[in-house]
Amino acid sequence: MADQSIPETRTPRTTPAGTEAAPAGDGISRRRLLGTAGATGLVLGTAGAAVGYAAAPSDAAAPLTSLGTDRAMFHGKHQPGITDGLQARGHLIAFDLTAGAGRKEAAALLRRWSQTARRLMAGEPSPHDDTDVARDAGPSSLTITFGFGHSFFGRTGLEKQRPTALDPLPEFSSDHLDKNRSNGDLWVQIGANDALVAFHALRAIQKDAGSAARVRWQMNGFNRSPGATAHPMTARNLMGQIDGTRNPKPSEPDFDQRIFVPEKGEPAWMANGSYAVVRRIRMLLDDWEKLSVKAQEDVIGRRKSDGAALSGGTETTAMDLEKTDAKGNLVVPINAHARITRPDQNGGAAMLRRPFSFHDGIDQDGVADAGLLFICWQADPLRGFVPVQRKLDRGDALSQFIRHESSGLFAVPGGAPEGEYVGQKLLEG
Repeated sequence: MADQSIPETRTPRTTPAGTEAAPAGDGISRRRLLGTAGATGLVLGTAGAAVGYAAAPSDAAAPLTSLGTDRAMFHGKHQPGITDGLQARGHLIAFDLTAGAGRKEAAALLRRWSQTARRLMAGEPSPHDDTDVARDAGPSSLTITFGFGHSFFGRTGLEKQRPTALDPLPEFSSDHLDKNRSNGDLWVQIGANDALVAFHALRAIQKDAGSAARVRWQMNGFNRSPGATAHPMTARNLMGQIDGTRNPKPSEPDFDQRIFVPEKGEPAWMANGSYAVVRRIRMLLDDWEKLSVKAQEDVIGRRKSDGAALSGGTETTAMDLEKTDAKGNLVVPINAHARITRPDQNGGAAMLRRPFSFHDGIDQDGVADAGLLFICWQADPLRGFVPVQRKLDRGDALSQFIRHESSGLFAVPGGAPEGEYVGQKLLEG
């Protein structure tokens, strides 16, 4: 993990012209559906999310709440699910092409997936055999993102188009990787602010794979729901720490340079794309929770209550790395996680983190299988994830409380223009 993440905010989705987007058709998605929270919703705080008791059944269609109507756009310069705010529910799924499936079958699959993603993100049913799981909901900020793994290019005869940035990640001493839950030919990220909407999309993507690809692994995650706090704030992880104060922001002048492949970058088909590092990081919560709050704060380098650096101030106050206490000891310990992950301590290396938490039950010893589905985005992993993880590997205080259990690296091409599908420039170029 790193001291970077997406703040837990929800902003209206907009059309390319800058106006707030409405669901397709007559403004009520999925066949003039009833509102998800009825007509009696209450607005909490400044987050603007509506909650409340469901209204009694009525013959008249009620409008969806703001949470249901929020819509991300499928077509655009970049794929959705990268710069969007954290979503309440997420699914990550990797596929391998089946024996005999090659470039032609992959192109047909990406065409199907893109059509499905466009419809579902607009709040419409699947193009065929819709299950009605999300019948009563709007788009709910659904995003569906597609990427290619290192092995995809050999299976499709496109080795010459494989980016050097997609070379396998180096091994790290903290890795305990399950190869069966790592990598893959194709990767799909699904996120939404409604669990049924996210599951509906997952099932549609799985069904669309047909005979062309089989599931390699699948993981489920969650974040706090929009509107659950009195005001928008940076998210907390399962260790109870505010996680993500220093995440790069789109408003920063070098944001695109750090996160996205340039228009004239190499290879050309990756223009406006990004590289996603995906890691399942188990948190050893029983050990962590035995620590005092002070000890936990020393491991992270930030206060647990409000995320402020131990050197003082508020969450956004710059960390004073040289500040000492009355005994001459560094206030922010030398091996504190937040100190080690700072870009200015890693040659400027930065990545956009957009994670989900996970909890996959309790094992026979009563230990929770829980932690972070770490997802980070960067223009080049060798300048983003790798240098930071190498430094963490050498002496991060947090390392004894986490375990990296699976890993993947995927090339995520730019967004599909109107009338095209994701990856078309690679598969038909």
